[in-house]
Amino acid sequence: MIASPADPASGFSIVTRPEGATIGYRRTPPGDGPARPGIVFLGGYASDMGGTKATALERHCRLRGLAFVRFDYAGHGVSSGRLADGTIGGWRDDALAVLDETTTGPQILVGSSMGAWIMLLAAADRPDRIPGLVGVAAAPDFTEDLIRPALDAAALAALQRDGVIHRPSAYGPPLAFGARLLDEACRHLVLRADIPITVPVRLIHGMADTDVPWSTSLRLAERIAAADVVVTLVKDGDHRLARPADLARLTAAVDELSGAG
Repeated sequence: MIASPADPASGFSIVTRPEGATIGYRRTPPGDGPARPGIVFLGGYASDMGGTKATALERHCRLRGLAFVRFDYAGHGVSSGRLADGTIGGWRDDALAVLDETTTGPQILVGSSMGAWIMLLAAADRPDRIPGLVGVAAAPDFTEDLIRPALDAAALAALQRDGVIHRPSAYGPPLAFGARLLDEACRHLVLRADIPITVPVRLIHGMADTDVPWSTSLRLAERIAAADVVVTLVKDGDHRLARPADLARLTAAVDELSGAG
C-alpha cells in the first residue's frame, strides 16, 4: 500500500490499496507537547470525513496537540468505489490500511455508528497499537440485527433480483444496501460472543436514537472483556449526537483516554 501526499487542490491525501482502490484521508500532525496517542476517526455507513463529528474532533485535536486522521471508506466521499459494492470486511481493511500507512505509535480509535463496528474489528487485528476506543451511537452487527429483520418479501425479492435495495434515510436520499454487504457481514458479527478487547472503552448513545437502539451499546459493554467500559446515555440524544453538548462529551472522552485533558 502507498500513501501519497496531499493534492494541494483537494486538500486530501490517498492510500492506494493493493487491488488499486484509493482511500482518501486527511491527517493533522501532532503538536510540540508531550507524546500522546493519536486519534483516528471512523465514520458511519454512507457518511464521509467531512461530517460534523469528524471535523469538530479534528479542530479539538489540533488545539490539544494530538495527531488526528479522518478518512473515507471505499465507496464513500472522495474514495474510489461504489457504496453498494462495499463490505464490512473491506471497510475494516480500509481502516487498517489507513492505520498502518498514515500513523505511527498508539492510536485511539473513535467509531461513529457503523464505524464503532469497524473499530472493534480493527482493534482486534492491531491490539498492540490501540490503547483505547470511543464509540458514538455504536452499531455493531447492524446488518443482521436491524436491516435483515426489516426486509419484507418484496425487499428480499428485489435484493435477490438486483443485488441491491434502497432504504429510506432521514438524512438524505435513500441508501443503497448491497447483497454482498448483508451476506459478508455475517463473518464479522461481534455481539454473538465475548469480545476479547481489554483496553478502556467509552460508549456514548442517545436514548432518542431512532436508527440504532441505545440497548446496543449496553449489549456491547457486556460483551467487551475490559473492566474499564463506561456507557454514557443521553436522554434526548439522537443518532447523530452532533449538538455542541454531544460533541463536548465526545471530546471529553478522547481527552480522558489520550491523557490530554
